[in-house]
Formats: sequence, C-alpha cells, structure tokens
Amino acid sequence: MVEAITPIALQNDETILLPERIGDLTGLDQFGVGGELLAAFLAAFIVGNLMLAMTGVAGPWAKRKITAAFTDRIAVNRLGPAGLFIIVADSVRLLSKELVIPEQADRPAYDLAPIVVAASALLGFAVIPMGSGIHLADPEVGLAYVFAIAGIASIGLMMAGYASSNKYSLLGGLRAVAQNIAYEIPLVVTGLSVVIFAGSLQMSTIVEAQAATLVPLGPIDIPAWYALVNPFAFVLFLVANFAEVGRNPFDMPEAPTEIVAGYQTEYSSVYFVLIYLGEFLHIFLGGAIIATIFLGGPAGPGPAELGIVWFLIKIWAVFLLTQWLRSAVPRVRIDQMIEIGWKGLLVLSFANLLLTAAIVGLIT
Repeated sequence: MVEAITPIALQNDETILLPERIGDLTGLDQFGVGGELLAAFLAAFIVGNLMLAMTGVAGPWAKRKITAAFTDRIAVNRLGPAGLFIIVADSVRLLSKELVIPEQADRPAYDLAPIVVAASALLGFAVIPMGSGIHLADPEVGLAYVFAIAGIASIGLMMAGYASSNKYSLLGGLRAVAQNIAYEIPLVVTGLSVVIFAGSLQMSTIVEAQAATLVPLGPIDIPAWYALVNPFAFVLFLVANFAEVGRNPFDMPEAPTEIVAGYQTEYSSVYFVLIYLGEFLHIFLGGAIIATIFLGGPAGPGPAELGIVWFLIKIWAVFLLTQWLRSAVPRVRIDQMIEIGWKGLLVLSFANLLLTAAIVGLIT
C-alpha cells in the first residue's frame, strides 16, 4: 500500500524541538542554562519573524489582491512587480505618521493595548508543530495553552477601547469582548471533541493521531484528519474561529459602517500598525490551530523536509477563505451575531462534544 500522506512532523526525530536543534548545531548547549536560553531565543526569533513576514505580505498586499480578484478589479500594481513594493511603501507611510495620543487617554493602558494584541498571537505559535523540525515547545497542555494565550487579545481590545477616552472606542471594545466570549466558548468546546479523539492536549500527539489511515483508496491511503473524521466539528470550528479573529464579515466591533473604527479609532502610526498586525497574526494563528487539529498539521505528500511547506499552504488556505467571506458574505447586526453564538453555535458545539464522546466510548 502506498501512502499518499506521510506524518512529516513525526518522522525520525519527533521529540527534537527547534531550540535543541539550534543548540546542537551552534554548540550553545555546551554553555549550560545560558546557552539553552540563547538557543531558545534564536528559535523564537526565527518563528516570530516567519509569522511577521507572512503578516507583512498578507496585510498590505495579499488582502488587496485577493479582494480585487473577487470584485473584478486590479488592485495595487504600480510599485514593483505585481505591486509587491506596496509593502515597503505602506510600512514607511504608516510608521512615519505622527503618533497622536488623546489628551484624556488612560496611559499606560493606552500604550500597552497594541502590544498585548500582537504579542498574544505571537506567543500562541510557540506550541504549534510546523514540520521540518520547526517546533518551539511541546507541553502536555499545548492546546489549552494556545486557546488561553489567544484569548488574552480580548483584554488588549478592551484596554484599547477604554483607554482611548472615546465613547465609540469604548463601545467597540465592549462589542469585541462580547463577540469573543460568545464564540470562544464554542471554539474551545469544539476543540475538546478533537481532544477526545486524540486522547491528549499535546499538539504533537494530536498530529500523530491523524497520521493513521481513514480509508484505503486503491494506491492512496486517505489520512484520518479530523476534518474528514468529524466534518461537522470542522465547520463549527471554522465559523467560531472566523468570528473570534473579528475580520469581515464578523468585524462589527471595528466596522466603519457600524461604529467608526471601534477600539482602534484613536490609534495612529506605530500603535495602529501593531493593532493591525495583531489582527492578521490572529488570523494566521487561527489557521495554524485549524491546520494542526483538523488538517494533519504539517503532513503532506513528499519527503519530511516539505513539512513546513504543507503547513504554510494550509494556513494560507484558511486566510484565503477569510478573504472570500469578506467579499461574499454581508455583515449581520451585532445582536444577531451574539445570538448566533450563544443560541446556535454553543448548543451545536456541546451536541457535537456529547456525540463525539458517545462514539469514542462505543468504539473503545
């Protein structure tokens, strides 16, 4: 039997994390705790910059090109090949603007909020197995950690809205928190159904559990990705994730037609860049979680070295889906949005959890 999908992240040296690899290659592991800390810093620097580079491409360029393709427009095409230099132009434009701070702003909450929003997303990537040996940490409570650390963004949004001394910003922050709470519970409960299947909260174990064969189809083995094992949970998780990251059409807390610009109304220059960066980092973090717990992580055809390639393809596929929704699905009212979360998704997520537990109990 020929396996079309191989568990790339788990072949040979599944227990070797990126800091350990760097320590071995550079000899830093010979310098005790200091060397280990430096190796861990270098590993985090690599992963962080990889995610920041993806965000830098997605925000100024890819978002515009994808939306233009959906609406039959050209979008950016003047600066560089295919308009790619718009990334540099936008960076210079935004960072060179004056940083205007409201007179009645509550500092340091006003200053810390953008950092909290961006940092909470970056820290979430610490436990994501990306394949090709790129994995910073693998705690036994990895899935619980990534949900908890991503949820800190809600505090940052509330801080931004409150500290701006603007009633519209405050309303935007309150809306953001209400929306996040309404959809974070279904998100976590749906994730628990995956934990029941895998029998662990550890991210590498969840990926490994999906390496089994679901259905042999001639020379190809269909892998037991949880998106195929439980497509209902996969759809629930997708919807809850899109609402959680707060992008169109689920962007009522900051939508210009709803509430000016919500919690980010009073932010400019580098602070606005950090908030905008944090939003896209959370989109990619959501894509990384989806890829890990539903799409086999870095598993894909070919040699183990291609693990990171397949993983990034899956993340960008989720990003493309968010942009499709942005162009194709209209917004609902905020009260309808909250009602869908509490009365619809929450009930369905618990029903899925109970059904999953019953099926797994009968099988085992």
